[in-house]
Amino acid sequence: MNSQATTPENYDAIVIGGGAAGMFCALTAGYRGKRILLLEQNERAGKKIEISGGGRCNFTNIHATAENYLSGNPDFCKSALARFTPWDFITLVEKHDIAYHEKKLGQQFCDGSSRQIITMLTEECAEAGVRILMGCRVLTIEKNDRFEIRTTQGDFSSDALVIATGGLSFAKLGATGFGYQIAEQFSVKVTPLRPGLVPLTFEPPQRPFYEQLAGVALPVRATHAGTSFEEAMLFTHRGVSGPAILQISSFWRDHESLSLDLLPEKTQRETFNAALRSGSTPLQVLARLWPRRFAEAWCARHALEKPLAQHSRTELSVLADALHSWQESFAGTEGYPKAEVTLGGVETGELSSKTMEARNIPGLYFIGEVVDVTGWLGGYNFQWAWASAHAAGNAV
Repeated sequence: MNSQATTPENYDAIVIGGGAAGMFCALTAGYRGKRILLLEQNERAGKKIEISGGGRCNFTNIHATAENYLSGNPDFCKSALARFTPWDFITLVEKHDIAYHEKKLGQQFCDGSSRQIITMLTEECAEAGVRILMGCRVLTIEKNDRFEIRTTQGDFSSDALVIATGGLSFAKLGATGFGYQIAEQFSVKVTPLRPGLVPLTFEPPQRPFYEQLAGVALPVRATHAGTSFEEAMLFTHRGVSGPAILQISSFWRDHESLSLDLLPEKTQRETFNAALRSGSTPLQVLARLWPRRFAEAWCARHALEKPLAQHSRTELSVLADALHSWQESFAGTEGYPKAEVTLGGVETGELSSKTMEARNIPGLYFIGEVVDVTGWLGGYNFQWAWASAHAAGNAV
């Protein structure tokens, strides 16, 4: 019995990846009258959106500029960010009557649930005529006159193919290296990859001492290689986390040390300085500024027990250095399972900064986290997803 090959369904563009970038690219192109197919391997779209921001989705940051991103080419993201701003996305959020608020430092969160953003994107895709296939795994991709995609739910072809598959972070949500594999298949260069916005782990000999501090948090200024972030640091059973550490981790390398200012706030410094002539010991003063557990552990290692007024000038200088530039080395990171993003990705020199199209493969686009553009913590990576998706969606 002869079997006749199934004729692939034709589309103007196929988007692989139903996350933030993929959905936004699909609806942008759909509204231009393009016939769009969105393929998502998970049973539902937007799983990473769902857990973001503690379930409330930090969907953008109103202060987003190119300075808030790490990339082999710091200028690459400027074009896309300029053509789709945080206020453009906020306009869409307001159109759907989603209540939101600024938490701090320009970070915008839903008042309710991150599911509202997913529902908004899903509804916009439907309005734009986008066809979405969930639980659809891509088996092979070939390019002849058109892209030919074979999947677990049928064969499809398109003039344009958009890779929006994200990075290696959060494998439990379905993250894979698929986007990098596609880049390799088409000889598109990928820069070295590593976890970003990730907790750091102590060197093994240090862990027994710091395990007693698990759960303790305090404000710090973390500095490395000339870059600083002033936010909270949280001790874990294996190392440190919290916003300040997650931010600086993107600039840090294994076994390097960080400089930590443990009294970054002006009022804290003033309180400590005012006690220099008192009969208080360092522990007595610092226990009023820090969680008691941390004050006791830190002072046991770094401070003398006598009153501050009895410290010599040299002893006070050593104490000040320890307080304001505490040097601590770390073994590594908690890796991709705990990383919020993947640093590195498709090399920006391979792509058009205006369209995200591969320079040597007409019709092939890469957007979002799979590209070598990584934002700071605080809504910047979502803004890159929207902006890069908007650029590609207007080009396919």
